[in-house]
Order: sequence, then structure tokens, then C-alpha cells
Amino acid sequence: MFRWMFLSLSIFSSAAVADKESLSIETRPPANIELAFPNESNIQPDVSDFAILNFVPMSNEQGERWVVITVTNTANGRRTLNHNHVMALVANGSRIHPQELAQSFLAKETLSIVVNFGQSKFPLLDVYARTGT
Repeated sequence: MFRWMFLSLSIFSSAAVADKESLSIETRPPANIELAFPNESNIQPDVSDFAILNFVPMSNEQGERWVVITVTNTANGRRTLNHNHVMALVANGSRIHPQELAQSFLAKETLSIVVNFGQSKFPLLDVYARTGT
């Protein structure tokens, strides 16, 4: 009897932990919303040949922030996207880079990739790259 109860409780607690770790898609602010957080330190992603076409923010109950981003290499040659080329605007006004990232792209290639932005109690409002000088 006790073994059956222990087994049932173990399965239930495993399911509860899995639910807390599962990622859910977050709603995004409208594309035309104007945000005016100060950026006095001029924190920017490194200049690159990458354009972010769209993103889908995801999170879980632990505050992990992940994003599916669709990125295009605008260059005529192979390039490697790294964490310094991408930045997110957080709902508290801070700007953060994702965790380590290295994804190779062929010339003019477009890929969707999953990127980890670590933990935050605030959601991600925007994800962007910077092209040009």
C-alpha cells in the first residue's frame, strides 16, 4: 500500500516539476508600440550582417527567458552569429545579451534558432541586432 502511494506521489511530483520547467509562449507588445527606456550607457549589440526578421519570446515559472528568432545573414559570404550580435530589451529597461551562441550562416541564408537569455522576473519586450556602422 505504501509503495503504491509513494509511486503515485513520485509520478505526481515529477509532473509538477516538468510543468514548471516547460516553456510557454509569451504575448508580445504590438509591433508599432513606442518604448522610450533610457540607454545612457549606449548599450548596443555589435555591428553585424544579421537582421532579425521576427521573434517569439518564451518563459517558464522559474523566470527562464528563451526566444525563437528568425535571422537572415545579409552578407554575400558565410558569417557566424554570436551572442554579441543579438540583444534584448527587458521590461525593466535593461538590455541583455543572450547566453553563449555560435550559429554559422551561409550567404543570404535565413534560419530560425532558439536562444537563451538567462533568468529574469521581467519579460523580454524586443530582440534586435544592429547592421551598418
